[in-house]
Amino acid sequence: MATDILTLEDVVAGYGKMTILHGLSCTVARGAITTVIGPNGAGKSTMFKTVFGMLPARSGRVMFDDAEITNLPPRDLLARGISYVPQGRNIFPELSVRHNLELGAVMAPAGADLSGRMEAAMARFPVLRRKADQQASTLSGGEQKMLEIARSLLLEPKLMLIDEPSIGLSPLMVNELFGILTEMRHRGITVLLIEQNAKRALESSDYGIVLELGRTRIADTAAHILADPRIGQLFLGGGLAEKVA
Repeated sequence: MATDILTLEDVVAGYGKMTILHGLSCTVARGAITTVIGPNGAGKSTMFKTVFGMLPARSGRVMFDDAEITNLPPRDLLARGISYVPQGRNIFPELSVRHNLELGAVMAPAGADLSGRMEAAMARFPVLRRKADQQASTLSGGEQKMLEIARSLLLEPKLMLIDEPSIGLSPLMVNELFGILTEMRHRGITVLLIEQNAKRALESSDYGIVLELGRTRIADTAAHILADPRIGQLFLGGGLAEKVA
């Protein structure tokens, strides 16, 4: 089986007459955390939506687990082992925490041990167990993001796409979030991440991809990207540490 779990080859995509991805090519290492960074408009979220079948690729191809998945619908991608946690809050606020989790299991394969998966989610996120019968709207912003991640994990994905998970979270909750992402990697789940706090994300990542104008500008280890002065100068308006402090 290939070392890379996801490959984009010359992908072109956009909205209406506007092209955002101009032949994007990159790879994502299996069992690692990879963070995608770049200035606003570089195509980060567009990349995720194209991979997950929410936005059609106009040309090029997307490969996952040695099979082409270009323009497959999200339902098929969930079944193949790709989960997507989009930017913002994506819960059912009037439903209980437990019911939100149960909805995440709707796409689980026939015969899956759903009660066991629910129990594992509750064990991994104790706050969700404590508040299982509360309306999801009563959770804090950080707890709601934990709920989204827990719901995605019920499908036992091979690859998770997570877009800007730390927006609006306290520093303490951000640390907890990155601890969860690290635990996911230890369990063999590949994580592809977009994160506003680029320095913090890269510090927890194995690899980084820098996008510019819908193309890959740099792809390297996270440590090399953090040490590269071009990153701050070209993409973050100054020194990397200075920009995200």
